[in-house]
Amino acid sequence: METCGTSRRHLLSYSTSDSNTTEFTNPSTFILLGIPGLEAAHVWISIPFCTMFAIAVLGNFTILFIVKTEPSLHEPMYYFLCMLAVTNLILCTSTLPKMLAIFWFNSKEINFSACLTQMYFTHCFSVMESGICVAMALDRYVAICHPLRHSTILTRPLVAKIGLAVVLRSGMVILPYPFLVRQWPYCRTNIIPQPYCVHIAVAKLACANTHVSTFYGLFVTFCVIGLDGIFIAVSYTQILRAIFSLPTKDARLKTFETCGSHLCVILAFYIPRLFTSLMYRFAQNVPLRFHVLIANVYLFMPPMLNPIIYGVRTKQIRERLLQLFIHNGA
Repeated sequence: METCGTSRRHLLSYSTSDSNTTEFTNPSTFILLGIPGLEAAHVWISIPFCTMFAIAVLGNFTILFIVKTEPSLHEPMYYFLCMLAVTNLILCTSTLPKMLAIFWFNSKEINFSACLTQMYFTHCFSVMESGICVAMALDRYVAICHPLRHSTILTRPLVAKIGLAVVLRSGMVILPYPFLVRQWPYCRTNIIPQPYCVHIAVAKLACANTHVSTFYGLFVTFCVIGLDGIFIAVSYTQILRAIFSLPTKDARLKTFETCGSHLCVILAFYIPRLFTSLMYRFAQNVPLRFHVLIANVYLFMPPMLNPIIYGVRTKQIRERLLQLFIHNGA
């Protein structure tokens, strides 16, 4: 009898055909497939992902080190940049190591609680990144539209409060995700066609009415990320009006350069997500493997690109970085 029970549990974990009649709440593990249909190429696919991970970790740690050691960079914009760097590091380390374990060692199992934790961190820090983009847009708005009052408006206590508000908002908005997923019974399969756990992919495995999860996910997308995008658009409308009202072309270009890095970061964050969302909804004939592959590439592009953008476009960071290389090479 014990052998039969063990075999049945094994089938519940791995079979997709004979598990339709038995409910089991909170399966012990989920199976992450990686990139479905491209399993034979996992090792090759891991190369660009590993490269992105290495660049993201090295670049964001470099940004944190430079801002910490350079007193002239202790300003609101660079404090928000440090928050962005920490967010990118946590986002990468919560997902990419497991992805590489799947690609390299075929380690596809993930504990149920670990899956929910990974899901929470992935969504939480994605929302947090959006909130930091809003905070940086506010900083650029004050710096360009009210330059004489910038230091008196964006004081260190206010910057700390804004950062705390961004963190709390992200944590509270995403908190229902793991609780919603935990309450559903699972009776179909525990196989996730993704290289890491995301809310909608796990909710689809439940054999219950999961409309609450679907609607709440749409709420987060449109009422949180969407409102952030609207706020950024309004801020940059005011910024552009202030720039075009300047008397000379050189003054306009010089002022616009002060927000160029932030604008590139915003585009790197929002455009891939918009493209992925449109592709998921309207490109139904595209194979699942391409949906998963492109969505994963676009998830990890901002953590890799953000330090590069600020390192190349921000004069103070670029000069400090060159000083470090020259000093180490001497």
